[in-house]
Amino acid sequence: MSTGTGFGLEEIGIPGRDYLREALTNCSDPLKAIEEFQSENEILLPSLRPMLPLLDLHGTSRLDFHVAVMEELRDTLIKKINEIGTKWEPKEKDKKLKELLSKSFPVIKIKPLRPVVLSILKNMTTINDKYLDVILNDKDLYEQCDTEVKRQIWKDNQTLYGDQVTPLFTQYTKEKEQCLFSYENKVNLFFTHSPKIRRQGEVVKKLTHMIGNNVKLYDMVLQFLRTLFVRTKNVHYCSLRAELLMALHDAEVQEVMSVDPCHKFTWCMDACIREKNMDAKRSRELQGFLDSIKKGEDKLLGDLSVILCDPFAIHFLATTSMKVMQTIMINESYPRENHVLILLLRMLSLGLSAIDILTTQHFKEPKFDSQIVTKFLPALLSLMVDDQVRNLNAKLPPDERESAIAIIEHSGPPPDAFQAYVNDSGVAATLAMYYTLQLARQKDKVGLMRVLGCLSTSYRSHSYDDPYLHSLISLLIGIEDEFAAEDFCTVVFDEFLCPGLPQENVTKHLLRLVYNVCHKLGTTRMETVLKTLQPSSMQTESLRVAFSALEEKINAIEQATTNKPPASPH
Repeated sequence: MSTGTGFGLEEIGIPGRDYLREALTNCSDPLKAIEEFQSENEILLPSLRPMLPLLDLHGTSRLDFHVAVMEELRDTLIKKINEIGTKWEPKEKDKKLKELLSKSFPVIKIKPLRPVVLSILKNMTTINDKYLDVILNDKDLYEQCDTEVKRQIWKDNQTLYGDQVTPLFTQYTKEKEQCLFSYENKVNLFFTHSPKIRRQGEVVKKLTHMIGNNVKLYDMVLQFLRTLFVRTKNVHYCSLRAELLMALHDAEVQEVMSVDPCHKFTWCMDACIREKNMDAKRSRELQGFLDSIKKGEDKLLGDLSVILCDPFAIHFLATTSMKVMQTIMINESYPRENHVLILLLRMLSLGLSAIDILTTQHFKEPKFDSQIVTKFLPALLSLMVDDQVRNLNAKLPPDERESAIAIIEHSGPPPDAFQAYVNDSGVAATLAMYYTLQLARQKDKVGLMRVLGCLSTSYRSHSYDDPYLHSLISLLIGIEDEFAAEDFCTVVFDEFLCPGLPQENVTKHLLRLVYNVCHKLGTTRMETVLKTLQPSSMQTESLRVAFSALEEKINAIEQATTNKPPASPH
């Protein structure tokens, strides 16, 4: 749709640029022609003409006056249009706005009048393609359109929509990585915020607004996120998928909630994560949902696996499983008899299988290995009992002989089944990882040294996943005094972290640990760690910056030690 060389004025019956050019070309007296043009096109208000000389006396040009009047009228008109959009009945509203758009669209290229046309477009439920085509072919015009208008363009232009949302996806993952990798940070910031607070983030808000109540746009975003997850294996896309659905839930966007089959399941999981608990009622709801997936709904299983692959869901499932294991140990019961634990492990298995399910397009729930319950969990329970015995023994009156026997009996290598299943099962590896977090939280050095090295060969290197390493490093920084002991350093560095090098993410976590505990390390250990770290720290600019900061900190510590005055004799 062309607006012509007259910028659309002629098309709505107002003499414009072309008319004036023709009048000046064909007239004998240009000044008279201009005067006639002004007279014919001035504001048609008889009482106004006598007042115009007053403006001349105040030095106000006719241009300034007419611009001011136009702006006032424009704002009033926009207000009226918005009232039509919000207060009129849908049928009457659409009819009136279509009529207004037909009359006003030709002047959309006139920038002072453009806001009026954009306001009409914004309030329309459906915009004719002929108008959308004009907007799409004018970059400046497209950029100025409200999101409500752009949605109608995006729904039929997946490539353009992808270009709009991709920078937001990138921003989201970078924000998560910044939280995980910041080497100066001492505490666990990743799992701090509740789900409600997390989905108040800028990216989720922007995406929610871009989607509105348009199911097609929502489906496109989910498709983009699935594709990116499969391509990159970055679990933060799973977090964004869950947060986006729950943000639309909070906004009560029924159009989306009614068509996303994962809505009720995600809502229930969100409540569990928020309350850090899964009671009997919620466990029945979640199990009922998983059991009710019918033949022909196979792809739903893929979507559920993505929801459960969200690091916050994995964290909840593993943490809650360890709490249940604690209860089982205290009550001296059997893991296989606890139905909530079995459900937690089933969901954990599904979440950990997400990338396989989507990559192979084999939409079947992974078969759960019953021996995890009958062999691995008893081995894990035996370790937990050992920890409790050592803890109780430490509180008893000192008796060197009995104390030594207790420590020897309950501090040996873990059972063979423990190491075997950590190597062969994602579920077992994840539970072992969260068991080590429990030990680190309890500052149980002996227990930690006993099992941490086993994780270096965990199934698919799960123990080097960023959310886990971030949590572990935060807890290790909290027991920094233990790094003065070489046996502890041997386990943490030589048996666990260094075997994960030269992976970039492991390098970042190791740098963060060393940066925060370097003042506790012995000279020889510090030299060894630096020598080990240096090659992998040269991979990227961010690693080089972190390594340089570490060197500066070590130099400052050495300088302070060198300049420290000798202790005065007593």
